[in-house]
Amino acid sequence: MAKAATKLKPTEKAAAGNKPAKGTWDSRKMPTVTPHLVVAGAAKAIGFYEKAFGAEEMMRLEGPDGSIWHASILIGGSPVMLVDEFPGMGSVGPKALKGSPVTIHLNVPDVDAFVARAVKAGAEVVMPVGDAFWGDRYGQIVDPFGHKWSVATHIKDMTVEEIKAAMPAMSECGSGEDKA
Repeated sequence: MAKAATKLKPTEKAAAGNKPAKGTWDSRKMPTVTPHLVVAGAAKAIGFYEKAFGAEEMMRLEGPDGSIWHASILIGGSPVMLVDEFPGMGSVGPKALKGSPVTIHLNVPDVDAFVARAVKAGAEVVMPVGDAFWGDRYGQIVDPFGHKWSVATHIKDMTVEEIKAAMPAMSECGSGEDKA
């Protein structure tokens, strides 16, 4: 019978630090929520994320055929896990699904430079960067593997009441329904 892993208490987790040592793995140091991306071509995706997002590869486990069974990268100090598609196990990425309802959000120091670097590396802009009513410069991109990312830089502190007052009327920004 396997011995149960010890759990770190929240205070121990904070003291242990969020960044695992490169080439090590300790799931107790992972945040409560961590994106785990399924990608057609995970090795190429890691290269893209390094070039476009400044990601740092932390670990990679390859199967006998060279496919990635598990990998972990850091983007801005936050972990993201990746795996190659395994259609026989029901594990497919957004391209196979013809899109994804999930958007992963990144807070960055300079959204304009970040998006420009991502586009140069192969991302596509789906919402151009602009000043948003909630006090951020904000835009959205889709990476070459089909994952959507929202990217923002905070530019203005606002209260919830100020944000509500600045919200455009739904007729101005759309209801989410296609009106074509």
